[in-house]
Amino acid sequence: MDTKSLRRQLRFWGWGYADEDLSDAEKDSIDLFVKKGVNADAVLAEEPQVTDFALPAPRITAPASIERICSSSDYDRLVHSYGKSFADTARMLLRDVPNPPDIVAFPETEADIMDIFSFATEYNVAVIPFGGGTSVCGGIEAAVGDGYAATICLDMERFNRVLEVDEISRTARIQGGMLGPDIDEALKPHGFTLRHFPQSYQFSTIGGWVATRAGGHFATLYTHIDDLVESVRMVTPSGVIETRRLPGSGAGPSPDRMMIGSEGILGVITEVSVRIQSLPVWKATASVTFEDFFQAAEAVRLISQSGLFPTNCRLLDQDEALGNGVVSEPLSVLVLGFESADHPVRELMERAITIARSQNGQIDDDSIVYKERKNDGNDQAQREAVSTEADKWKNAFFRAPYLKNRMMQYGLIADTFETSITWERLPEFYTGLKSDIAQAIESVTGRPGRVSCRFTHVYPDGPSVYITFGAVGTKTGDFKELLDRWCELKKVANEQVIERGGTITHHHAVGRDHRSGYEKQMPKLFLGALTSAKSALDPQGILNPGVLIDPENRRVGVTGVMEKHS
Repeated sequence: MDTKSLRRQLRFWGWGYADEDLSDAEKDSIDLFVKKGVNADAVLAEEPQVTDFALPAPRITAPASIERICSSSDYDRLVHSYGKSFADTARMLLRDVPNPPDIVAFPETEADIMDIFSFATEYNVAVIPFGGGTSVCGGIEAAVGDGYAATICLDMERFNRVLEVDEISRTARIQGGMLGPDIDEALKPHGFTLRHFPQSYQFSTIGGWVATRAGGHFATLYTHIDDLVESVRMVTPSGVIETRRLPGSGAGPSPDRMMIGSEGILGVITEVSVRIQSLPVWKATASVTFEDFFQAAEAVRLISQSGLFPTNCRLLDQDEALGNGVVSEPLSVLVLGFESADHPVRELMERAITIARSQNGQIDDDSIVYKERKNDGNDQAQREAVSTEADKWKNAFFRAPYLKNRMMQYGLIADTFETSITWERLPEFYTGLKSDIAQAIESVTGRPGRVSCRFTHVYPDGPSVYITFGAVGTKTGDFKELLDRWCELKKVANEQVIERGGTITHHHAVGRDHRSGYEKQMPKLFLGALTSAKSALDPQGILNPGVLIDPENRRVGVTGVMEKHS
């Protein structure tokens, strides 16, 4: 394959590596689900090939100063055209890529990045920062409107080293393009881990996590990458910002907080200093079932306000638990987990279970799993067995994006969105939002679909509400119909989470797809201040224009797949 990437080759049109495939059992399960259930006449669409696409010719040529790190091959342009949202894959199945980057650049140094910025500024070229390409909200699509001469995608894959480990303060300085598994592999010899595991962990980068305020492994306390960031180094068109390494500071508005969640509109994150964890020694895992979802939610509220801070505290409603094969009858399931490198966690788990039982939670004490990691080098003994409801859910969670590829090839809609709400508003919010989506599915597709919910993260004042929905997108292999139906459902989701008082996103980021909701959620004065900050760091407005906000005096608006549905 013609590429300048040094990483293992990605599947350009969907999730995963190009040389990976589903197991025969996974394929059979999906095929049976489709043929025996939702769409008996469905035909599996062929996987897109690079040669299927007639991309427009690049509008610019890389200058000599950066030519060695630039590519305009079809494969590189396709990989960097979209993220991994449902709409991104649907458009790939349609062979519809109207906005490929003209050039893909793989900078090796900060000087390379500044050279790219200088060229882009001089020739009015938009620059799209790219980490792992796992955005599910249009955050890396080069849909910048007609006001730019061309686009460059700036791939940070060469910034892939752990630069320093401070074992005393338990921090690490890591380059922004390093993938999740590579980070933990590099920290392991030191006895540390980052313990930040978003669903995209295998393919996403620490710079991307910081830029999008990614949610991770911890369901309480350290819920977002924000909580692990000690300092940030960012290269902007106006120069370099590097914040001081400090455990905390009350010195005015935080520059770290400005860069965290900036989604590539202010600069490119080249280094991050993060708080790391000792490898856990003691773990406890349990699954509690409830006949009533709201009693289960009350148990979660009480646990979140107890000061126990479980590592895992994820609640699956009846539809979610059944849909993922976690239970065989309509029960809500609370997955609890505790871990520590310092002390046993049995007492913490026992107290959490006592709270759950106070709300009629059911659990067999013999099903609770307690583990202690032995430092005997026996990795096999340290692996977790896939046996409990918790393990079944964990496996389903990480395999879901792989399964979605094949489900979409059959014309099915299978997607998610997430928000958050305070506890006192949860009952009406949960019931109303599920009903909104269920009604929209029936209205748009003409038949009922599936809507389920889980809590991914919980706080003393409320949960993150994560909705999964499924429907028949097309029965005839018409992927334009599939995409149009998804857009209508996405529009309803975007509107209703805001209308009902939630956030447009809890951890998926804003990108282009959520911008209309972001504008409604944020105070106008704040958006004006953010625009001014962007002007100071990116005077010509070349960085990711249209994501979050427009550059000052340059109209981009809502672009990408939601342009006609905002």
